[in-house]
Amino acid sequence: MKLMSGLRAGLLALVALAGAVSVAHAESGTIFIRIFKAGFVVGGSAGEGVLNFQGRSYPLSIGGLSYGFTFGASETRLHGTVTNINRPSDVNGVYGQAGGGAAVIHGAQAVVLANQNGAVLTLAGEQTGLIVSLDLSGLALSLK
Repeated sequence: MKLMSGLRAGLLALVALAGAVSVAHAESGTIFIRIFKAGFVVGGSAGEGVLNFQGRSYPLSIGGLSYGFTFGASETRLHGTVTNINRPSDVNGVYGQAGGGAAVIHGAQAVVLANQNGAVLTLAGEQTGLIVSLDLSGLALSLK
């Protein structure tokens, strides 16, 4: 009985160590994105960006949809970091968000998003335009 308990504890320790090693090998990069958003109830967004990872730049394509209370149009420029990636393609995916905001000519934005690959975007920047929103939205990023 004690042998089984010891084996179980050892196995759990190995699994924990393996998980820590894979997270320790994950790297980070910087990212800049520019998104145009417009809508009336249903909104759409499109944009472009650049991922800087391991000394190289990778162009990004951005698209998305939102549903809820959205009225107006805006341009948002965000910059920040992307963490928990092993290769540039890890940023590919859908980043979901529920939130609200408003911009009348100029407003600040900050957001933390994650995708299905475990990539985490921590972004800050500014939004210009005239838009009010309280919605659910999804943002799809992909390497060009």
